[in-house]
Amino acid sequence: MIIAGLTGGIASGKSTVSDIFRKAGATIIDADIIAREVVTQGTPAYAEIIHAFGDIILQPDGAIDRKRLGDIIFNAPEKKVLLDAIVHPRVFERMERRIAQTAETTPGAVVILDIPLLLETRIPRKLAEVILVYVPETLQLKRLMQRDAIDKQAALARIHSQMSIEEKRSQATVIIDNSGDREQTRQQALAVLSRLKKG
Repeated sequence: MIIAGLTGGIASGKSTVSDIFRKAGATIIDADIIAREVVTQGTPAYAEIIHAFGDIILQPDGAIDRKRLGDIIFNAPEKKVLLDAIVHPRVFERMERRIAQTAETTPGAVVILDIPLLLETRIPRKLAEVILVYVPETLQLKRLMQRDAIDKQAALARIHSQMSIEEKRSQATVIIDNSGDREQTRQQALAVLSRLKKG
């Protein structure tokens, strides 16, 4: 079994590449989906988050308001550290369980860990490759403004709250350039997957 990590900057097209990998037969373990699962009502993480941030972050149905929580941590780095300390260990624990399940059921699988903040987070596992979906910041900015219908200042604030795409590029072992059209990106992704399958 081969295990690789997939990451990208905001609006770089990571989800598109993840979908290409999935359709081509890779096993995708998505950290964002797991992060939502571990903070649902009734979980230990849910209780810890309410204790740390208060009822202000709850929706009327009792679920965590992700946008409100995001606004808090976006403007207070120490709050982000606190939230990460609650969520990240549980996400990695659940990812490891899914890796183990895949190893049992499909020992020859190519497993892609889809982790937006892969390079910012100390993931407790060695990866065969760190795959970055790359676009230059100018294109990242344009796509983010269009996607989220926000102005340039708001888009830049979000981009600059993450590690820069160029720094990520310097740390990745495989680059998929998503500056062109979807078919060009698809061909690059399939070539990467083919190489992973060969070990």
